[in-house]
Amino acid sequence: MCNYETEGTKYGCGHYKVTRKLTKRDCGNRYCKFSSRHARPCPHCPTCEQYLGPDFKENVVEVRQEYCTTCHYWYEGEGARPRR
Repeated sequence: MCNYETEGTKYGCGHYKVTRKLTKRDCGNRYCKFSSRHARPCPHCPTCEQYLGPDFKENVVEVRQEYCTTCHYWYEGEGARPRR
């Protein structure tokens, strides 16, 4: 499973949002769709690995105290429960 080293923003809710992908770590597996060793066209797809692994390194370039857009909707926006 291939992975990326990324740069991104860390939000007050704990989420990390990628702003830029720096480098890719190639797993070298011929059954991984993202690997350079994967055949094009591949006779085994769609049974090949279709997803990237978690980032092998996250470089936080900005820290924000507010929630990310998804959490803002659920905790402070329209999706939030009415408070008593």
